[in-house]
Amino acid sequence: MSLITTHVLDASLGRPATGVAVTLQTGDGTTIASGVTDSDGRIADLGPESLPAGHYTLRFAVADYFARIQTPAFYPVVSIDFTVRSEELHYHVPILLSPFAYSTYRGS
Repeated sequence: MSLITTHVLDASLGRPATGVAVTLQTGDGTTIASGVTDSDGRIADLGPESLPAGHYTLRFAVADYFARIQTPAFYPVVSIDFTVRSEELHYHVPILLSPFAYSTYRGS
């Protein structure tokens, strides 16, 4: 299993956000991995099985998603910065998305 996973839910429609491109980057912006959310809004295999401790960013390309569903939106990209403290732990970083807001938390 990937050390980093994510889940994108469209809170405005009450369903998973399918087809959202996501990149995992190091703190300096180097891309480590990328993927696209599946029909359940998930990416279960984003990135390697381990990462060194440090600062990372998940970038969600939400403009294309909202354009596909013909919904005007404010944020073209949602970037979530987080810290990997141990390469032994699993990090699940979900977002709840709407055209004009988003929220995130450390999932399980």
